Amino acid sequence: MKFPEGFLWGGAVAANQCEGAYNEDGKGLDIQDVMPKGVLTGPTKEPTPDNLKLAGIDFYHRYKEDLKLFAEMGFKVFRTSIAWSRIFPNGDDAEPNEKGLQFYDDLFDECHKYGIEPLVTISHYETPLHLAEQYNGWVNHDLIGFYERYVRTIFNRYKGKVKYWLTFNEINSVLRQPLLSGGILTPREELSLSDLYQACHHEFVASALATKLAHEIMPDAKVGCMILALPIYPLTPAPDDVLAVMEANHFNDFFGDMHVRGRYPGYMKRYFREQGITVNVTAEEEELLAENTVDFVSFSYYSSLCEGRKGKESESANLMGGKDNPYLKKSEWGWTIDPQGLRYVLNRYYDRWQKPLFIVENGLGAKDVLVDDGKGGKTVEDDYRIEFLHDHLVQLGEAIKDGVPVLGYTTWGCIDLVSASTAQMSKRYGFIYVDRNDDGTGTLARYPKKSFYWYQKVIASNGAALDE
Repeated sequence: MKFPEGFLWGGAVAANQCEGAYNEDGKGLDIQDVMPKGVLTGPTKEPTPDNLKLAGIDFYHRYKEDLKLFAEMGFKVFRTSIAWSRIFPNGDDAEPNEKGLQFYDDLFDECHKYGIEPLVTISHYETPLHLAEQYNGWVNHDLIGFYERYVRTIFNRYKGKVKYWLTFNEINSVLRQPLLSGGILTPREELSLSDLYQACHHEFVASALATKLAHEIMPDAKVGCMILALPIYPLTPAPDDVLAVMEANHFNDFFGDMHVRGRYPGYMKRYFREQGITVNVTAEEEELLAENTVDFVSFSYYSSLCEGRKGKESESANLMGGKDNPYLKKSEWGWTIDPQGLRYVLNRYYDRWQKPLFIVENGLGAKDVLVDDGKGGKTVEDDYRIEFLHDHLVQLGEAIKDGVPVLGYTTWGCIDLVSASTAQMSKRYGFIYVDRNDDGTGTLARYPKKSFYWYQKVIASNGAALDE
């Protein structure tokens, strides 16, 4: 099972889950700094000591050590995000923070030292807190201008250093997680549908504007959207269940359609009409959306869902709801494990959008146990993670054989970090164990797991080792 020549193997993290240093070198607060329990509870008024993300895994100070380990695995690409509030501490500042800009200069230089291509998410669930408190996040049209200033700054600064850009992380998650995804402080149950979809529109316009600026400032750059992919299956072949799947897919496909086709689809116009939703769209914005579509579609893939009339609602921490699939096993955190769903969604997305695809998150969160490696060191015998990733990569290979163009694959949390959904360290995804616990204790020492050496072989063989 050889993958295409030049296939980009690597891993992914987010600034807010790994960097730490939340108040160093001029960084302002972001929404994650006041969400000590992840998406499960509301924000606090200020940072609290129980928020593990304030220190993260200290990537801010240890990135050289970590990138050396990624290079040892053979990474061709490393996905990370820029913390908006490191560059513009409040989000609406007139001038950027030079120390923040310099940090990412140094980080990208270190990537290139090892021949690793940075893949950068511009906004990854880390809206500056000031923009949430003073403007209610993306509900406010002013955020388009603040985002434009931010992207213009980083594009001019990092042109020549970053080729691949993603505008918003899992942009479709805003429908269920308005604060996490859109910096919207209004509780979801109190947020009107008009305000919610107006926020979506503002993000679409900002994304198109970023795409336009990227192509002007960095002609060789490639810009992608990033969506949370969720294959949805009908609980039965009953037409009502099949239509329930179609309607559920519409709410996810909508975000890809806007980025790839650049116009509002008929099914959403109908939904807006029937729900009395008003979204203010100018002719200038329509033109911007139509003329600045993305170069590729990237997505996260963890699990699949079901829809239908009588199924049990999923009890997992999945951000997008759905119903349980009786045919699939679940992870420790209730996420269904469905490798074939990856092949299915790859084919479905390419059939729909005819754009190159990039899998930028995929992985298994589990409670790893550190043990002696028999050589005087420590490791984790994570065969369960190897099995999970192997099975998904086999299905990725099948999709490539189906004719789907896939640019690359970055596993989520290539090094252990703080969970977005639960703000725990014990929900581990990485190839590298980080000695930090849910109570904040630990040395922060790094230990390669068994999966580290497995992935190293997969990359070195360009996928051929999956047949072993």
